This record gives sequence, structure tokens and C-alpha cells, in this order.
Amino acid sequence: MSTLITDPARSSLGREPTAQPMTTPPERPARFLTDLMDKLFAWAALGAAILTLAALVGILLSLVAGAWPAIHEYGLGFLTRSVWDPVKNDYGGLVMIYGTLATSIIALLIAVPVSFGIALFLTELSPAWLKRPLGTAIELLAAIPSIVYGMWGLLVFGPILSTYVQIPLQQWLGHVPVLGSLVSGPPVGIGILSAGIILAIMIIPFIASVMRDVFEVTPPMLKESAYGLGSTTWEVMSQVVLPYTKAGVMGGIMLGLGRALGETMAVTFVIGNMNQLNSLSVFEAANSITSALANEFAEASDGLHQASLIYLGLILFFITFVVLALSKWLLARMQRQEGAKS
Repeated sequence: MSTLITDPARSSLGREPTAQPMTTPPERPARFLTDLMDKLFAWAALGAAILTLAALVGILLSLVAGAWPAIHEYGLGFLTRSVWDPVKNDYGGLVMIYGTLATSIIALLIAVPVSFGIALFLTELSPAWLKRPLGTAIELLAAIPSIVYGMWGLLVFGPILSTYVQIPLQQWLGHVPVLGSLVSGPPVGIGILSAGIILAIMIIPFIASVMRDVFEVTPPMLKESAYGLGSTTWEVMSQVVLPYTKAGVMGGIMLGLGRALGETMAVTFVIGNMNQLNSLSVFEAANSITSALANEFAEASDGLHQASLIYLGLILFFITFVVLALSKWLLARMQRQEGAKS
């Protein structure tokens, strides 16, 4: 706000009085309120960060405390024991760890190329009228409940996989020394391969959506310059877009891997839930950490059985942590290599 001050000398000579503005200093209460709101926001953000870390530490400590009887009984040997016998109260986690890692790796091997193709088509090749409905349809796949995927995999996909994939592969590769062992087992449509394919279908929307979004933030000038020099679409994607967006692509892949490692109901329906490791065949029924927890935790008695299940949860926690740490390390290494080249 300002006030008007008239000049008396000019007024006495009969001239028009002139108005000179005078600005008042800013009000102190408003400035104090702004500083207070900034401090409150900073404290709230710090509190949220500390609360998140405290929850993470609390979960870890509770898992260690619940799994301590099994840790004391088996130690790290629990990771290499394949027996799981609640009747004899004898447990080992190798079957579940193998099932979790095998299904997740199969899911990534299928989902990453498919997701890259979807993102490439949506950002570079799709006509304008198809881009929006196709992108929306792919994102809607992420909204389907996992139990629906599991029921569809058991009742619809499993028989199709058995009739048109497993039986022909066993006929063609059954006598090959190494490949024959990978496709051995009863062709019933459930097992590690079936669970891996269902997981791939489930994580494709996550990886494809992230890849599409990061591909679209690539500066158009970079892509247009590459096209102007005569580059093909594949050369633009591999030499320009992927190096520019590698951090986002890695984040999308890790997001999909995290979903695959932690998925429960869909895997429980189609993996077979067998706690034996007869062979390394992808057609064999197996078990995973999440499906074992879903099937047995409600009925597990206090003692070694329950502690062993919590030990499996602790192992899954560390698997997720190792995967995240490895992805961060790989990303930092790629950035150092890019910096050394430049």
C-alpha cells in the first residue's frame, strides 16, 4: 500500500499539487506466516522420510525375530535344503527360492522384449488414431486382479499350453540330452513355465508404460537429427533413445521384477505347489516363497513351522534388496562409462 504526499511549495504558486508515492515496508506478520509454513513443510517431509525408514527397519526386525528359531536351527543351510516336511518338522527353502527366481527370470525374459516392442510401436510407429486406445488398453491390463489372472491361467491358459506347447516340445526335444531334461515332466499345463508366462503377462503393462513414458521425453531434436542423417528407426532407438533414457528403462524393468517377485495369488494357482525338486524341468510343478506363505501360514503351528515360513519371507526381503542394489550398481556403472566416453 502507498500514501500520497503533496508538495506545499508547488501548491502555493497555484500549480497542480503533485502526488509522490511512498511504499510502506512489507507486513511482518505475513512474512512470519510464510516462514512458519516453510518450516512446517520441511518438518513434515523429514517426518515422512523417518517414518518410512522406521517402518522398513521395524519390518526387518520383526522378520528376524519371528524367523529366529529357524535361523538358530538351520542357519544358512536353510537356503540349500530341499526338504519341506511339516509332519517330521523338517524344513528347507531351496525349492521355494528356486521357484521364485525361475518364474521371475522367465517372466523378465518374455516381458522385457515385448514391452520394448510395445513402447517402440506406440512412440515411433503407431498411427495417431491407434496410439491412445492401444495405450489405454495396455494400461488396463494392470488393473486386472491377480486372482483373475490365476483363474484364467489354470482354467484356460493351462490346457492350451499343455496341448499346443508342452506335448509338441516333448515330442521334438525329448531325446536331446540337455534340452530333453528341460522339457521333461507331465504335460499338465501347470508348473514353472506356466507361472512364468502368467507373470510376464502381468508385468508387461508396468514395464511398457514406463518405457513409453521415458521414450516420449527424449528431445525431438535428437531423434529428428538422427533421422536426418539417414538413421533407421532401430538405429534411432538403440543409439539415441535408449542411451538417453536408460535410467527410466532400468527403473521400469526393476518395477516389473519387483512385481514378479512379490506376486502371490496368480502364481499359487498355476505353479503346482509341490515342495519337491525332482528336476530342473520348466514343466515340473514347483513352489514359490509367496505361494508357500499363502498356502501354509494360516495353518502353521507355533514353533519351527511358522518360523521357517517367516524365514522364507525374510529371504524374499533380502532377494528384493539385492536386486534393487544390483540395479543401482549397474546404472551407476553405465553412467560412469558414459562419462568416461564423453
